Amino acid sequence: MQRVHVPLGERSYDITIGNGLLSHTGEIARATLGDHTHRVAVISNQPVHARFGRNLARSLREAGFAVDKYLIADGERAKSLRMAEGVWSFLIAKGFERRDAIIALGGGVVGDLAGFVAATYLRGIAYVHVPTTLLAQIDSSVGGKTAINHRLGKNLIGAFHQPRAVIIDPKALTTLPLRELRAGLYEMLKYGIIRDRGLFDRVTINDDPASLAPLIARCCEIKSEVVTADERESGLRKILNFGHTVGHALEAVTAYRRLKHGEAVGYGMKCAAMIAREMELLSNHDCELICERIDALGRLPRIDDLKSSDVIVAMARDKKVAHGRLTFILPTAIGAVVIRDDVPKEAIRKAIRGVLS
Repeated sequence: MQRVHVPLGERSYDITIGNGLLSHTGEIARATLGDHTHRVAVISNQPVHARFGRNLARSLREAGFAVDKYLIADGERAKSLRMAEGVWSFLIAKGFERRDAIIALGGGVVGDLAGFVAATYLRGIAYVHVPTTLLAQIDSSVGGKTAINHRLGKNLIGAFHQPRAVIIDPKALTTLPLRELRAGLYEMLKYGIIRDRGLFDRVTINDDPASLAPLIARCCEIKSEVVTADERESGLRKILNFGHTVGHALEAVTAYRRLKHGEAVGYGMKCAAMIAREMELLSNHDCELICERIDALGRLPRIDDLKSSDVIVAMARDKKVAHGRLTFILPTAIGAVVIRDDVPKEAIRKAIRGVLS
């Protein structure tokens, strides 16, 4: 078992990582939430709850919690105001109080929505993440970003609300479809490109996802370091958006139906590398290596039917736009990036045309 501490003063918490840890959620939640919390609402979706819900509920009840559950729809489109309203109505009808808590059981969609509900219900209640996808384990469950989507853009409505604990069981990844595992590996590769060349070199398709625990822990360490230095994304934390400027736009123009988030980020990282090469920030060798490693993780869904103009319009609505200028995270080497808001429009258009083709 490994622990990564996120030191944020009174909002500090631990990320606990270990195979089989899901069965110990109750005792970790009890130690974290304290004796005054008697009720928890497990927010999940049907496929995830069918696999893990009974085991989780047993662990929570053994720790003395009364357990209710609310199942949301599956997929990125579930991150909507309508779905959040359904969860709020459930909590109100059940009489949940400020001392009660939410347990988010699932991937990034479940975590983002459950965290947003926790941030806004009664002006904020506690929540605990139990991420069950690789992407959620290494990224969305850590750092306190919560959000829902708008039809015009991804994650445009949200709040910063740190979890009280993150409980990661890599063994849960053995139930993931290969496509979901790959989606997380693209995001894992992101951490290597922005911060750790050694991690970049170790990311490969793995027949035993439970053995990924050390790499998961390293990703969590990187994110903890960045979030601790810049909790509200005023500077350094922006580097975690590497690949997301174009990636979010691709998700939006395909109505969140075609691409997994990690797949969209895979395309976005290629685009950012191409822009960096065009601006002579990144060597041709490193640009090609980044693209090759992304391709080595598996074939990305086709996007050659999309129009570059539509992607550019969607990018203009991104929440990272400031003073009308897009912010890009651009690699200068594998393991180092810079934040730039002066990218020439032609370099952007050329790179987008490149990934679309």
